Amino acid sequence: QVQLVESGGGLVQAGGSLRLSCAASGRTFSNYAMGWFRQAPEKEREIVAVISWNGGSTYYTNSVKGRFTISRDNAKNTVYLQMNSLKPEDAAVYYCAAREGYYSASVYTSAINYDFWGQGTQVTVSS
Repeated sequence: QVQLVESGGGLVQAGGSLRLSCAASGRTFSNYAMGWFRQAPEKEREIVAVISWNGGSTYYTNSVKGRFTISRDNAKNTVYLQMNSLKPEDAAVYYCAAREGYYSASVYTSAINYDFWGQGTQVTVSS
């Protein structure tokens, strides 16, 4: 089992920034690709960003490209999502997820790829 705990969510004004963190425990973190997903009320969960096991490749959904950055620190068993220039439409519950694998990040863009999930952290963006 991999346990994932997100933190860093909160209320921010449009144009502001937040950094989400996801701390992992339980298994060798560097064996896992990590993804950030989000789910707004009455909407389906959607991919935000993915980072490969070693950080060598990343994937971003189009709506966050140039604004969000995913990164990881395997020594700290943590993955991050730096979110800049936030928009009201970015408001959602953000989840991190883990999937054991060594392929490019672009392989792991679907929620069904992931075996372990955090509890989520709320991001609210005021206009």
